[in-house]
Amino acid sequence: MYEFHDGAALLELCTSEGIPISKAMLLREEALSETSSEALLREMRENLTTMKQAVERGLSDSVRSLSGLSGGDANRLYEYSKAAPLLGSEACAAAAASMAVVEVNAAMGCIVASPTAGACGILPGVLLTLAPKRGWSDEALVQALFCAGAIGLLIARHASISGADAGCQAETGSAASMAAAAVAELSSGTPQMCLHAAAIALKNVLGLVCDPVCGLVESPCIKRNALGAVNALLAADLALSGVKSLIPFDEVVEAMRSVGVLMRPELRETALGGLAATPTAKRLTNTLFAKRENPYIKG
Repeated sequence: MYEFHDGAALLELCTSEGIPISKAMLLREEALSETSSEALLREMRENLTTMKQAVERGLSDSVRSLSGLSGGDANRLYEYSKAAPLLGSEACAAAAASMAVVEVNAAMGCIVASPTAGACGILPGVLLTLAPKRGWSDEALVQALFCAGAIGLLIARHASISGADAGCQAETGSAASMAAAAVAELSSGTPQMCLHAAAIALKNVLGLVCDPVCGLVESPCIKRNALGAVNALLAADLALSGVKSLIPFDEVVEAMRSVGVLMRPELRETALGGLAATPTAKRLTNTLFAKRENPYIKG
């Protein structure tokens, strides 16, 4: 009864039942998994706790990746956000928190793949930064995670959330889409507004390639999570203001899938194209492999 296969069906369900996307997703999971809503909510609370811990750890100045390619930038941006950043303090802090989670991932810390490890910072970075200032309780955030999950489910079902399959548009694009819908719902947006927000966020990065330097989920992944956070906030604001996506959510997802199919393998997480193929990236790759082969090499 509560199953939905695309955004149109999700919107129809929400409209007919008079419920938000988060409730529709919770009812779907309860029915399909034969698990009580209490158990599902408890599991999502655990995810939220893990997200909080990752943000807190990442915003400290002690996180460093094993490769040495990343660490500390989230803290730098967070401290800068307290001044008068061009982006505005709240958006800048959300970008910093998003970077923080991916830095923790690069340092082999515990994160929640939302929807992937490479894009794990956008959703928690946005939600946890805005929550204290907007008065959003943990229970409200848990509901928002179900809303985000519904968007991620539909993108995964009809396109992809894998960088190896469809480029970074499928990872940071999907995460921004999920975060935009979640923030819109938390801000009293209608289900239709949430889908417009999700569509706008995904459209904004259509065609974004996946080109990890040295084949690691560090550069440019960490900074693209910062971009994803700002993208999500902008998309949510647009939708909440009444701006609509000219192209419906389902068609945007299909467009993303078709763009992913057209991408050359070099631009889909193989580290053979884009930034990964630059002279500096090749030099860094050679240095890292030399270190692995000879543990006595330092620096």
